[in-house]
Amino acid sequence: MQPIQIATAQFEHKSGDKQYNLSVIDKMAGEAAAKGAQVIAFHECSISGYTFARKLDKQQMLALAEHIPGSNSINELKQIAYRHNITVLAGLFEKDEHGNLYKPYVCVDKTGLVAKFRKLHPFINPHLTPGDKYCVFDLHGWKCGILICYDNNIIENVRATNLLGADIIFMPHVTMCTPSTRPGAGFVDAKLWEKRHEDPTSLRLEFDGMKGRDWLMKWLPARAYDNGCYVVFANAIGMDDDQLKNGSSMIIDPFGDIIAECRTLGDDFTMAAVVPSKLTDAGGYRYKKARRPELYKDIIGQDHKSEQKVVWLNPEQNPQTP
Repeated sequence: MQPIQIATAQFEHKSGDKQYNLSVIDKMAGEAAAKGAQVIAFHECSISGYTFARKLDKQQMLALAEHIPGSNSINELKQIAYRHNITVLAGLFEKDEHGNLYKPYVCVDKTGLVAKFRKLHPFINPHLTPGDKYCVFDLHGWKCGILICYDNNIIENVRATNLLGADIIFMPHVTMCTPSTRPGAGFVDAKLWEKRHEDPTSLRLEFDGMKGRDWLMKWLPARAYDNGCYVVFANAIGMDDDQLKNGSSMIIDPFGDIIAECRTLGDDFTMAAVVPSKLTDAGGYRYKKARRPELYKDIIGQDHKSEQKVVWLNPEQNPQTP
């Protein structure tokens, strides 16, 4: 494997406005490519918008969703990739020929669709169907995987994707700044976003505290460190429907170190070189070699009913994942 340059982005999307969101993706992909990036990753549902979908009925969801790979958005991503000679990863909603709805994240280059992953633990709308498989694919000579937002909070998903060969895991999110049973969690006042230019300090204190980045630091670097892999985290920033998101898009290396991070209070991207030597130098490589699955394979694989509750959603929008 050769080193590659990967960019991760954050931007304030517009709910349901695919044309606008794709225009931002186009602009940022071009800027990243001009700086040498070979790949750029955007956040969960970056094409369609995200949190507003909690209010949509099934017919509205079907109107928003697209057939993949033959959709307008996938074709536009292909054109963006071709124009800028860069691989693009982005998210949207999907429908199949039977009327089932999914929340996928796609990887597209100038030849078309490279990979598609359907979120395993969707919750933003009760009509979404969970994905049923992991995704590992080749990208510029590297094995890559995708896990979307909540999927990464279930640690088995990250380990399984890594054991299937993924040395880079793309982790698109729309997260943070929402209520939780965790101490310090909660919404961030939208007025702080409106006044961010005159008072960036007050907003940064909220974004970087336990409502935002401090929570992320409790677990995200550990996913990279424990598995000896690169993590490419992309998150929305700004208003997502009626909720404020804090960005903090970043790239973490197999040592669990942040090697690039967006720190502006607005649309931005950052990039880093991903090098193969860290994969075997990091402790996670040794830990995986030392595993004794005979001790715990039956424990991990025992029958279990999956339940999923999200504190900030209303009960009727908070179905249990089957």
